Amino acid sequence: MILSTLSARDVLLLTEQPLEKETDPLAVLLAYVHFYDQRGGGVEIEIKEDKQGFQMSKRNKKRFAAQQMVCQLEAIAHNLLVWTRQWLAPLCPKIASFGMLRLVRDVLHITGTVWLDEHKNIRKIVLNPADPFARQVQAGLAALLALEQVAVCLGET
Repeated sequence: MILSTLSARDVLLLTEQPLEKETDPLAVLLAYVHFYDQRGGGVEIEIKEDKQGFQMSKRNKKRFAAQQMVCQLEAIAHNLLVWTRQWLAPLCPKIASFGMLRLVRDVLHITGTVWLDEHKNIRKIVLNPADPFARQVQAGLAALLALEQVAVCLGET
């Protein structure tokens, strides 16, 4: 069963079919099926990326409440990664196209040091300059954290 809010006319236009077929139920049905098959699969791909990026393929809990908590934590992690990619994208355009797996594996695994002040506030982040993404991430993080007066640098202490 295919449910759609699009009219037969709209589907025929989107699938580049002649509008004369609007009265032919079989042609309209085939147009809906063809249109459905053209979809990008965004949701399915996003779920797959999340599972790979978070390495969460086998995290089933015995209790329903525990499983719900795992699902909520995964949703928070997903949103945080999407926001991080959006925040870094203006100064790190290469990162904008990364999926969850690549973002976690390549970008968020940059080694470095976080310096705290006497009140446990972050004052400085020193990234490993040998990492291939450190220079791009450093520029993005520096811009993001400038208002918080957090210095972000490469290998300098």
